[in-house]
Amino acid sequence: MGDPKRNGGVAAGAGLNERGTPRDVSSRCLEALKARGFNFFTGVADSLVASLIDELTLDPAGYIPAVREDLAIGLASGAYLAGRWPAVLMQNSGLGYCLNALTSLNLIYKIPLLMIVGHRGHLGKDAPEHLVMGAHCEALLKEIGIPVWRPDSAQFPEAVAQADAWMRQERIPATILIRPGVLE
Repeated sequence: MGDPKRNGGVAAGAGLNERGTPRDVSSRCLEALKARGFNFFTGVADSLVASLIDELTLDPAGYIPAVREDLAIGLASGAYLAGRWPAVLMQNSGLGYCLNALTSLNLIYKIPLLMIVGHRGHLGKDAPEHLVMGAHCEALLKEIGIPVWRPDSAQFPEAVAQADAWMRQERIPATILIRPGVLE
C-alpha cells in the first residue's frame, strides 16, 4: 500500500496506485490494451509508464520485468511466436539497445509487438541525459519503419486500437510515446 499521507489521505486500494496516480487513468489504459487482446507484458521500469506497470503487477495478466530493453523485445518476440499478443514498456533511452533486435528480428521476420515508450526529454524538458533521445526518438522510429502515436490520456484507447489494427495488418512493431503527464 502507498503512504496515505502522500496520497492525500487515500490509501492505494481506494483509488490511487502505489505511486499516488489515480487508478482510473492507468487502469483505463490497461483496459484498453486488454480489450485489444494484449496479454503479455514486459519491459524496463520508467517513471512515465510506472503507473501502468503498477496496474499490471495487480492484474492477472502480470508483468515480467527485464534487465534491458533488448531483452524485453526478445521476451515479447518469443511470446508472440508462442501465440501471445505482446506489449513492451520502456523509456525512450532504451530504444538504442533495441535497434538491432527491432531491425534484425522483428522487422525482418514480421514479429509485431507494441512498444509503450516513456518520452523522456520531450520538448527539451528533462535531465540532460534524456534530451538527445527525447528530441530524436520519434524520427528514429519512423526512419526504421515503425509508426508512432503520441496520445494524451483521453486518446490512449484510440491510439491502442489504431496501433493494434496496424500491427495485425503489417505484422511489425508499433510505438505509443507517453509524454509526461499522460498516465498521471
